[in-house]
Amino acid sequence: MKFKAQLMSQEEMDRALKRMAHQILEKNDGAEGVVFLGIRRRGVPLAKKLSENIRTIEGTEPPVGELDITLYRDDLSEINQAAVISESKVDFSIENKIVVLVDDVIYTGRTARAALDACSQLGRAARIQLAALIDRGHRELPIRADYVGKNVPTSKDEIISVMVEEFDGQTCVELFQKG
Repeated sequence: MKFKAQLMSQEEMDRALKRMAHQILEKNDGAEGVVFLGIRRRGVPLAKKLSENIRTIEGTEPPVGELDITLYRDDLSEINQAAVISESKVDFSIENKIVVLVDDVIYTGRTARAALDACSQLGRAARIQLAALIDRGHRELPIRADYVGKNVPTSKDEIISVMVEEFDGQTCVELFQKG
């Protein structure tokens, strides 16, 4: 892969996540009943940051769970024969809650579809919404994010890498060229 550009710095990511937190509060008339499910891996720290931002704004911090969608993917055999399956960590009920699924990048929509399936196994939410830091287009399914940090039109031979301190030692979004 060849580096092409930095799309977001840590400061730009922080600003986008603060804006998204305000949008979540506005759309849902506050934080009452809102819970976050971060899609493993990088959706989890983004969900935690959104929850922290809401605590700063509203004084209440929505709970954050970790959603493993591995078994719900329709492309599991294509991505890796030996996929690592982790357990979802959701220690609260989603019954009649406003669930905000959080992912780093929305691309084809298949990850979001798998997350919806995984979420339905946890209970019946009042509403399910989707937040993605980056929307790069190229949808294969009729799914869109309710909250987007940044829209980045890409070609299919480009890769967007969202990096977070917890996994990558830095926080930024970068664009790479395949090959």
